[in-house]
Amino acid sequence: MTADIPMGGAAIIETVGDAVADAPPEPGLAVECISLVHLYHLPDNDVVALRGVDLDIDAGEIVALLGPSGMGKSTLLKILAGILRQSAGRALVGGRDVGRMSPTELRKYRAVDVGIVMQDPLANLLPYATVAENVEFARTGAEAYGTRPQMAVGDLLDLLGLRQSADRPVSVLSGGEQQVVAIATGASGGGRLLLVDEPTSQLDIFGRDRVTRALHDLHRETMATIVLVTHDPDLAASIARTVTIRDGRVGAEGRHGSQYAVVARDGTIQLPPEILDVLPPDTLVRLVRHVDGVDLRNADMEQLVGTDEGEEHG
Repeated sequence: MTADIPMGGAAIIETVGDAVADAPPEPGLAVECISLVHLYHLPDNDVVALRGVDLDIDAGEIVALLGPSGMGKSTLLKILAGILRQSAGRALVGGRDVGRMSPTELRKYRAVDVGIVMQDPLANLLPYATVAENVEFARTGAEAYGTRPQMAVGDLLDLLGLRQSADRPVSVLSGGEQQVVAIATGASGGGRLLLVDEPTSQLDIFGRDRVTRALHDLHRETMATIVLVTHDPDLAASIARTVTIRDGRVGAEGRHGSQYAVVARDGTIQLPPEILDVLPPDTLVRLVRHVDGVDLRNADMEQLVGTDEGEEHG
């Protein structure tokens, strides 16, 4: 990959840093997925990646998408990034339907509104260029549309602990450092939605902790909406809200360490795997309403023990 890179990273940092006045960051972009469906068309059959995802993410929120591999998490990120078009449903970012954007609108959207960090850090970077040059180059798309990112390059490198590495080629950095640089390039254009795919999957404990800290520092300072995919339990534990994608749908949510099942817009609910020994697939379930909510009762087990209490609703 080749590109014309402005040289002299340190000088660029100081010039841009001095020119930009302090200003409060703009809030991130809200995300709303409505009955989102995506199919991959293969020669022998179609594979359903998303089966009707309903998801609301507030402006400025940070959310981690969890779940086994192959359940649609990365597909969801690519739809929000405008890389894939959904097969059905709607994906709204800042109130705009990404799936209905024209090619011209998508180019501007990816340059100005959204930052993307792919799983392999080097897929986001120019290995031969310095850290500062990579971060500066990542801004050119937004600047081409007349958008001036609010955070100066120098300030962004300071925030993410990259100032001392500013003049080093990316190729000589550790995996953890490269991933932080990738996050910096994703945020460099000032996009108010940052999408991050598996940022710690290839890192040791030190690299993981550095990336986790960088994500939280970036979120605090920029107020960007951040949606990240992870299998890392330690990274997930640091995020206030987690969403588990299972079988192409939202299966559960975590809020500050507590796990909850989610009732979808169509009234369906996915039971967590640890409940399936009590309510296995094809079980007849009786719904019993009471003052605190609704109980799910195994109808077969109730018949075995001769119970028949509560108000029947299904």
